[in-house]
Amino acid sequence: MQTNFTAEQLTDPDFARSNEVLRACVHCGFCTATCPTYQVLGDELDSPRGRIYLMKDMLEQERVPDDKTVLHIDRCLSCLACMTTCPSGVHYMHLVDHGRAYIEEHYRRPWRDRALRWLLAKVLPHPGRFRLALVGAKLGRPFRRLVPDARLRAMLDMAPKRIPPVSRNDDPQVFPAEGARRMRVALMTGCAQRALNTDINDATIRVLTRLGAEVVVAEGAGCCGALTHHMGQTGESHASAAANIRAWMREKRGAGLDAVVINTSGCGTTVKDYGHMFREDPLAADAAEVSAMARDVSEVLKELAPEADAPEPLRVAYHAACSLQHGQQIKGGPKTLLKKAGFEVVEPADSHLCCGSAGTYNLMQPEISAELKARKVETLEAKAPQVIATGNIGCMMQIGGGTEVPVVHTVELIDWATGGPKPPALATPAP
Repeated sequence: MQTNFTAEQLTDPDFARSNEVLRACVHCGFCTATCPTYQVLGDELDSPRGRIYLMKDMLEQERVPDDKTVLHIDRCLSCLACMTTCPSGVHYMHLVDHGRAYIEEHYRRPWRDRALRWLLAKVLPHPGRFRLALVGAKLGRPFRRLVPDARLRAMLDMAPKRIPPVSRNDDPQVFPAEGARRMRVALMTGCAQRALNTDINDATIRVLTRLGAEVVVAEGAGCCGALTHHMGQTGESHASAAANIRAWMREKRGAGLDAVVINTSGCGTTVKDYGHMFREDPLAADAAEVSAMARDVSEVLKELAPEADAPEPLRVAYHAACSLQHGQQIKGGPKTLLKKAGFEVVEPADSHLCCGSAGTYNLMQPEISAELKARKVETLEAKAPQVIATGNIGCMMQIGGGTEVPVVHTVELIDWATGGPKPPALATPAP
C-alpha cells in the first residue's frame, strides 16, 4: 500500500511503525474471511482491510477522528485472526494500537462513553475495586430491566453467582519447588482473574512446583496494562507495564528468573510486546528482556514434560483463545498437553473465530459480543463435551455465561492429572 506520511511525521516512532505496517498491506482481502466482526456485520469497514483504510486516512492527514472512523475502530475485537491469515505479514496489532491511542488523544467521546471507559479503567485492573464492583453488580442484577444502557446491563450480567474468596497465594512470596529445582519462574497473577477465579493461579502454582519449578510472586507486579492499552490510554497502560518490568527485573537480577509465566493469554500477548511498547523508553532494554522471558503456562508445562494420567476419561472441548492462537501463535501445545494427560480432546468448528470476550469488548460492544458468544457456544456444544477448557479468563467468563457445560482453565486439568485436586467447576454441578 502506498503511503504519504511527511518526513516530520516519520520522526515519530509510532507513525514510523504505522507506515511500515501500512506499506506491507497489498489489499488482498484474505483477512475478511477470518474477521469475526465482518462475519457478523458484513460491512467492509468492519473488516481489517476497511479499518486499515480508515486509520491510514486519519493518521496521514492527522485529522480529528470522525464518528464513523471511531465507530469502526471501536468495533474491532483485536482478536488478531487477520494477522494469522495475512500472507503479507501485516502487523495489524501495532497499527490498531496506534490508531486507538490517536483517537483517545484527539477525539472527544460523548459523556456516557467517557464515564464508562473511565470506570472500566479505574476498576478492572485493581482486584480489590473489582471485587467491590462485582458485589454491587450482584445486588443490582434484580433491577437489570430498569437499566437503559445495554453496556451497563452487560456489566451486571458479568458478575458470577459466586465471588471466590481472596487467595493468599496471590500475595508476594516464594513457593519452593518440590524435589530438585529445575527452574525459577515469576508468576503473573493478573488483575481481573484474582477477583473472578482464584482457582487458576492456585492450580498453576501447584503444578509448577510439583514439576520442579520455584515460583515467585514478585512484589510490585500487577496488571499487565492490556485493558487500558486497548482503550488507547497509553499513560495508564505504560505505568502498569513499567511496574511489572521493574518488579520482574529485580527478581532477575536478584535470585534469578528463567521465565515469567502467564496463565491469562490476553496478558501474555501484551507482555510479549513490552519490548515494542518501550522501544523508545529508558526501560527499553529491561522491557525487551521481560518480553523474551514471558511465556504462556502451556509453553513452560511443555518443557517440564509432566507425567500425567487423567483421573477420569473426560471429553474436553478445547477453545483456542484468540490471544493465544493469533496473538502468540501458540496452537498445538495446550491440546497436546491435554491429550498426553489422557483426556479426549475435540475442537469446535471455526475454532479460529473469537468468542466475543476480548478484554472489555463484551462490556462496550454487548450486542456484537453476544452474537459471537452464541455462535461459539453452539459450535462447542455440538461436540457434546463434558468440559470446556481454554487458556484465558475472559473466554472462560464469556463462554461460561452461555452454557451449562463446565468451563475450566487448561492448567486446572493438567494439575488434576498430575496429582492435584479435581477442578472445583467439575466437583460441583454447573450453575
